[in-house]
Amino acid sequence: MTGRARGVLLVLCGAIFLEGIDVAMLNVALPAIRADLGLSTGTLQWVMSAYVLGYGGFMLLGGRAADLFGRRRMFILWLVVFLVFSGLGGLAAEGWMLIAARFVTGVAAAFMTPAGLSIITTGFPEGAQRDKALLVYAGTAAGGFSIGLVVGGLLSAVDWRWVFFAPVILSFGILLAALALVPASPRPDRTGQGVDLAGAVTVTAGILLLVFGVERATHAPAAWTVGTVGAALLLFLAFALIERASSSPLVRPGLFRSGSLVRANVSGLLFAAGFFGFQFIVVLYLQELRGWSPLRTSFALLVIGVDAVLSPLLTPRLVARFGHARVIFGGLLLASFSYALFLPITADWSYAAMFPGLLLLGVTFSLVYGPLTIVATDGIAAKEQGVAGGLLNTSFQFGAALGLSAVAAVNIAATDGTSPAALLDGYRAALAVPVAATLIAAAVSAFGLRARRGASTAGPSADRGEPRRSGASPGGSDGPAGTEQPAGIGA
Repeated sequence: MTGRARGVLLVLCGAIFLEGIDVAMLNVALPAIRADLGLSTGTLQWVMSAYVLGYGGFMLLGGRAADLFGRRRMFILWLVVFLVFSGLGGLAAEGWMLIAARFVTGVAAAFMTPAGLSIITTGFPEGAQRDKALLVYAGTAAGGFSIGLVVGGLLSAVDWRWVFFAPVILSFGILLAALALVPASPRPDRTGQGVDLAGAVTVTAGILLLVFGVERATHAPAAWTVGTVGAALLLFLAFALIERASSSPLVRPGLFRSGSLVRANVSGLLFAAGFFGFQFIVVLYLQELRGWSPLRTSFALLVIGVDAVLSPLLTPRLVARFGHARVIFGGLLLASFSYALFLPITADWSYAAMFPGLLLLGVTFSLVYGPLTIVATDGIAAKEQGVAGGLLNTSFQFGAALGLSAVAAVNIAATDGTSPAALLDGYRAALAVPVAATLIAAAVSAFGLRARRGASTAGPSADRGEPRRSGASPGGSDGPAGTEQPAGIGA
C-alpha cells in the first residue's frame, strides 16, 4: 500500500470515526439535553429517531448518487453539510430545532458514508489489500462509537452543546485532509443512466415510513402501526415494479442474484438489531435500576471497543485461515452466547460478572462487522459499489431501529410495576430478543458455508466463501465487472 493510499484510507477512516463518535456522544448526552431544553420523553426520543430516519431513509439514494455523480464530490459535499448541521444542533434553543438539525445530519451521513466506502472498494485492488483496508475501516468505526461513549460523558459534564461542537472541529480537519489527499476520480459516464427519480422517491418514502413505523411501534396504536408498515410495503412493491421497468434503475434487480450480498445484508440487519437492542437494555439496567451515572456507564461499556484493535490485527489472520463465511458464522454464534450470558442478570450483579459478556461482544463485533462489509461488496461491479455499500448500511440502520423497537416493546410488555423485581423481569425478557436475532443471523449466514463447500473446486476465490473473482458482474447483464475497476489508489 502506497503512502498516498494510506493517506486516503486515513481520511475515510476519520469520516466513519466521526459518524460513530457523533452517535455515541449523543446517546450519553440525552438526559442533559432534556434537562436544559425541557423536552418530554417523546420529544427526546425524536432527537435520536430523526437521525435514524434521515440516515436509513436516504442511504440507497446516497449510494446511487456516489456512483452517478462522483464519489469524491459526494463525499466532500455531504461532509460539509454534516459539519454545518452538527454545529446548528449545538446552537438549538428549542427541541424542534435540534430534531430538524439531527434529521439533516442523518441525511448527510446517508450520502457521505456510501461514498466513502465505495472510494475504498473501487480504489483498492480486490483481494488482500482491499480486505485489509476494509477491516481497518470497520475497526475505526467501532472505535469511534466506543470512544464516543466516554467523550460524550465528559463533554456532557461540561455542556451538552459540546457534543455537537466537537464533531464540527473534527469534521473540519477531515474536510481539509480530504481536499488534499482524496484523488479526483474520472467523471462517471452517465450515458443512458439518468437519475431514477420515481425509484428514488418510492424507496426513500418506503424506508422512511417503515423506519418511522418501527420507531413508533411502542408509542402508537396497533392499527396505526399496521397501516404505516402496510403503506411502506406497498411503496416497496411499487419500487420493485419501477426498477424492473426502468432503463437506469436505482438498484439493478440483478444485483440481488448475488447470494453473498443478500446473506450479508440480512445477517447485518439482524446483527445490528441484536447489538443496539442489547445496548439499550443494558444502559437502562445500569442507569435506572443500578443508579449509575452516564459517565460510569460509558466506562463500563468501553470494553466493547476492543474490536477497534482486533479488527485490523486478529480478524485478517482468521479470515486468511478460515475464510469470511466461517469467521462471520462463528462471530454470530459467539454474539448469541455473549447476550445469553446476561439472561440471568440480577439486581446486584458485579461488573466482574458483566465483563465476560461485554468483552465477548467486542470480539464478536470484530469478527462480523468488517467481514460482512467485504462480502457485501466483493465481486460487485465498480459502477455499483456505491449502491452495494448503501444497501449494507441501510440494512444496519434499519436493523438498529428494528432492534430498539423490539426490545422496547418486549420490555414494556414484560414489566409489571416499578419495583426492582418487575424491572428485572422486563430486562430479562427483552434480552431474549438479541439472542434470537443473532441466532437467526447465524442460520442465514450458514448458507454461505454450504455455498463455500459447493464451490470448493471452482478456484482460489472459493476458499473465501464469496463470489468468484473472475470479474463477472454477479447475476447481471452489464458485462464484465473487471472492465469497471480503476487502477486504484492502492495499486
